[in-house]
Amino acid sequence: MAHTPHELAEEFPEHVDKMHELKGSNARFARLFDEYHEINRAIHRAETDVEPTDDFNMEDMRKKRLRLKDEIYAMLTG
Repeated sequence: MAHTPHELAEEFPEHVDKMHELKGSNARFARLFDEYHEINRAIHRAETDVEPTDDFNMEDMRKKRLRLKDEIYAMLTG
């Protein structure tokens, strides 16, 4: 499988242990984590033309990824 940029472990390497802990103990975090990875992979497929999309959809997906990333970061540091 090709390397997918923006994986959470690469975005927040100092919080890998906490991510693992929260995935098992916090259902909301686990849902956000899964949603982030789903949208991140969709963006990667679109960027590499595996599943091309229009600019409007790409912008919406990137905004959603950013919102999820911000919410995840808040949970990791809060």
